[in-house]
Amino acid sequence: MTLNSKKIKSLLPYFLVAVAIIGVYKVITEIGFFINGIRQFWGIVTPFFYGFLLAYIINIPFGGLQKLLGKIKFRFVGKIKKPVSLIFSYLFFMKIFFLVMYLVIPYIFRTISFFIANFPSYYERALQIIDYLNDLELFGIYISAAGILTMLQDVFQNLNVENLSASAYAVFGGVASAIFTAVLAFISSIYILIEKEKFKGFLRRLLMVFLPARICETTLEYTGRLNKNFKQYIFTQTIDGLILGTIVTIQLLIMRSPFALVLGIILGVINYIPYFGSIIGTIIAILVVTFTQGLAMGAIAALVLLITQQIDGNVIQPKLMGGSFSLSPFLIIVSISIGGAAAGVLGMIAAIPIVAVLKDILERVIIHCEKKNGSNERI
Repeated sequence: MTLNSKKIKSLLPYFLVAVAIIGVYKVITEIGFFINGIRQFWGIVTPFFYGFLLAYIINIPFGGLQKLLGKIKFRFVGKIKKPVSLIFSYLFFMKIFFLVMYLVIPYIFRTISFFIANFPSYYERALQIIDYLNDLELFGIYISAAGILTMLQDVFQNLNVENLSASAYAVFGGVASAIFTAVLAFISSIYILIEKEKFKGFLRRLLMVFLPARICETTLEYTGRLNKNFKQYIFTQTIDGLILGTIVTIQLLIMRSPFALVLGIILGVINYIPYFGSIIGTIIAILVVTFTQGLAMGAIAALVLLITQQIDGNVIQPKLMGGSFSLSPFLIIVSISIGGAAAGVLGMIAAIPIVAVLKDILERVIIHCEKKNGSNERI
């Protein structure tokens, strides 16, 4: 019986390679069928995927509360620490959510209304800035205001009544689908957190069955490190976004920008995208200030915000992250580009923690090979 199991285990890698080759061949020859199948499968699992993301985020305060309550040496507290931590974590999340819905969303709508009401004056100022830049003849670039206006008119003319009705119907259907997805994701996230220990135990047992003990332990080690990297990245980017958004909001309020809070929120949220996020948010803020308050104020905003962005990128972020994500700028850009192409914004956010772990694995492999080659040379 032991001999048969050893034979089966030794043949398992060859079997998996054969299955992988057959699978790749089938995918290449029937790519359309597989793409449709993936789309249908994604449509089914989408609520549970977002439920997992929500559970992963809420697990950060959930785990912290559990550890905090675990320090209290009472048997009764030990029994109720999990449900109490879960309830308080979700209450905190819901409070933040409704606070945003009650305070931030109405403010954003008021800001948009203010922008629309003052659009003619902003438009005239934009034309003046464009004429001024054209007179400078920088790098031989000419900006045609008439061409931009014609392009916008063509876009709006194509939006006839039938298209608007279809768009409204699509938006209504999309909102209903989004509400259903959000409710299902919220419910599933609760069960994921309740069952997370059982799920982790099941995965560990599954790995132990199909993988050698050494490979299994290595896989679990790097999975744990990846999990730690994700948590640290979410935490540090959240803190950094709050710091950066608050500083920029105060700076724009001093400049008397009517869009200070909105631009601060945009910069804080978009900061989750590594490397490019704060740069894009800073450019948006500079353009808004320029076209709403004039070229001189835009130049001041550019100077102040670019200095702030550089201080954040070179001082605040490294202090918050420590040495966990010590990656070269080139590697960060490549990682973000690949992650964005593969999975959009989520891929860009996940790229840095994943690449940090892959870098650790590669360094360990290189060190192992160097030691092995060194020992061979000594022999």
